[in-house]
Order: sequence, then structure tokens, then C-alpha cells
Amino acid sequence: QVQLVESGGGSVQAGGSLKLSCADSGYTSIRFTMAWFRQAPGKEREGVAGSVTGRYTYYQYYADSVKGRFSISRDISKNTVYLQMNSLKPEDTAMYYCAAGVSVNGANWYQAPQYTYWGQGTQVTVSS
Repeated sequence: QVQLVESGGGSVQAGGSLKLSCADSGYTSIRFTMAWFRQAPGKEREGVAGSVTGRYTYYQYYADSVKGRFSISRDISKNTVYLQMNSLKPEDTAMYYCAAGVSVNGANWYQAPQYTYWGQGTQVTVSS
């Protein structure tokens, strides 16, 4: 059973950094594709970054809006996925969710319906 728990959200000024963590307390997601999504009030949930499981490694994908600023990584020993967010902007303000899915690839990593398991979310607020 995959059980995702996010942490690390908070309030920061524009230009600042935050690092989100997503721990799988079920210790089963090592072979899953993991991703971070975000949802701002009144907007659809959007894929921010994905760590897609390949045969021998993980492949990272990013939304255009965060390329060069956000970085997704995994610590296999801790079954934890991270999202390092730098140069934050007010438009990055949203609830951030961690997700895990089995049949996800580089072409559909950003599509929320592809993911089976979701965390409860952690709020990120960036002030100008």
C-alpha cells in the first residue's frame, strides 16, 4: 500500500526557496513514477515535476513554468521524493500534492488521472 505524506510547505518571499518532501510510509513506491502537482484556487491541478521510472533509472520532467527553478529528486533509501523550489514567484502559490502511479511515462506524466495515489497536500505561499 502506497501512503504518501508531504511536508515542507510554508510562506516565503519572492525569490526565496523551499524544499518539499514526500515520504511513502508504505515503502512500496520505489518502482512507481512519482510526481508533484499543484493547484491554486479556481485553477485546475497541474503537473509541476515528474520522476518517471525507467528500466534502469529515473527520468525527470518539468512543466515549462518551473524549468530551471525546480528540481525533483529521490532518496531511494528513505523512499522519499523531494521538490527543491528556487527563485519562487507569487504565481507559484498553490497547494502542492505528491502523486504516485504505475503506468506513467514521459508523454503523460503531467496528467493527474494517470496517478493512483495522492498525498494530502502542503501549502506553498509566495509573497511579492
